[in-house]
Amino acid sequence: MPAISIRDLRKHYGDVKAVDGVTLEIEEREIYGILGPNGAGKTTTLEMVETLREPDSGEIEVLGIDVCKAPKAIKEIIGVQLQTTVFFDNLKVRETIDLFCSFYPKTLPVEELLEIAALSEKADAMVSELSGGQHKRLSIALALVNDPRVVFLDEPTTGLDPQARRRIWEIVEGLRGQDKTVVITTHYIEEAENLCDRVAVMDHGHIIALGTPRQLIDEYVSDSIVTFRLEPPVEEEIVERLHGVVSVQVDDGEYRVTTSVPQETLIGIVAMAHEQGVRADDINMKRATLEDVFLKITGRRIRE
Repeated sequence: MPAISIRDLRKHYGDVKAVDGVTLEIEEREIYGILGPNGAGKTTTLEMVETLREPDSGEIEVLGIDVCKAPKAIKEIIGVQLQTTVFFDNLKVRETIDLFCSFYPKTLPVEELLEIAALSEKADAMVSELSGGQHKRLSIALALVNDPRVVFLDEPTTGLDPQARRRIWEIVEGLRGQDKTVVITTHYIEEAENLCDRVAVMDHGHIIALGTPRQLIDEYVSDSIVTFRLEPPVEEEIVERLHGVVSVQVDDGEYRVTTSVPQETLIGIVAMAHEQGVRADDINMKRATLEDVFLKITGRRIRE
């Protein structure tokens, strides 16, 4: 039995099809990512699974329980970190967690939650004193208060600096070893690739691609990009003859080569430069990412 089963889920607001026929199955103990730009329908999808928004049509089951028929039972087994969380600024961190613990019949110990969220040193600080990253970590701690089997994290690192983002990643990775299913929405490519076992790429209310990050890249954009400069420059036709080269672009003296066999092409670039009596500089190889998958499918970038 999958942890989450979604079939033909729909939510419309007038003429706007926020979620338009989404079907997903998420296995237990997966870290599953829903990747897409703002407005793709990620948050609306999660809110319907979390019982926070009623679907127009479709079926949702969490651990075999029908979400629409038994919302109270669902709330007891899930944990939710919303995109925006409002706290009581005049409470301490420990007091805030303790308050949320009072909402459930069974909870994890406050000290354990502080440790999970790396907030033990801030336990007696006022919530108003926390940084943006600490606020996010507190919201994750609150999502784990009832020791949920399924955890939803909606854009957990939006607006954070790289260091704070990586601390959130460490917390999420820690959940992997606690037999929890974690569902993350994000528009950060690196986040989806680093954290998620599988990814659903979403755009305009539709799921447009599904698979592991590696599967999606191999299926849609298996070629790699190699950039370099030659001094003095050579004709494009010479570079096009290198083994594995699919296409060549030259922009302001920089050669941008698409290749199906990047390692062999790299060797060929060095050998060609030697044969032509020119110097090859600034050689870089860029492997394809989920951004390239989205660009290939939709013709635009996730953040456009």
